Amino acid sequence: MKFEPLAQTLGISASKAFDSVKRLIAVGIAFPDGRRINRLALIEFLEHGLQYVFPASPGVLRQGIPTGRSGPVIADALDAGDEPLVWPCAGGPVRGRAIEPLVPKASELPRRSPGTYAALSLVDSLRTGRARERQLALHALRQRFGAPTGAVHL
Repeated sequence: MKFEPLAQTLGISASKAFDSVKRLIAVGIAFPDGRRINRLALIEFLEHGLQYVFPASPGVLRQGIPTGRSGPVIADALDAGDEPLVWPCAGGPVRGRAIEPLVPKASELPRRSPGTYAALSLVDSLRTGRARERQLALHALRQRFGAPTGAVHL
């Protein structure tokens, strides 16, 4: 398996992409061939472990790229009363509360890989969201990854 395309999409080195896939295999989220994801294990981790392993606390107001509840997938389903969440980026289109992205060059994802941007934005909803945001994000991620979905009330 070549790790360069994954590395380029995420803005990390090929060796870091390789190490990440090896860790996913070791914990059962990826299958041993490194090419397929164990969707049920991934969803279980996202639902129950992500916020503890990769917590995020909205910080100071900054220009940035919308993420989490403000991102491209669930923003329309939520009340816009809260300040937006953003990945810091000087040229970003929105001013909001900054959170640290999971990948260093996340602010380039809307242009480079819109699908990855949408997925990571949903993941940020799991890291930062309240119950309704988390429920909507988890439902959208289950659909995206082809995992069984539960009922969601919009």
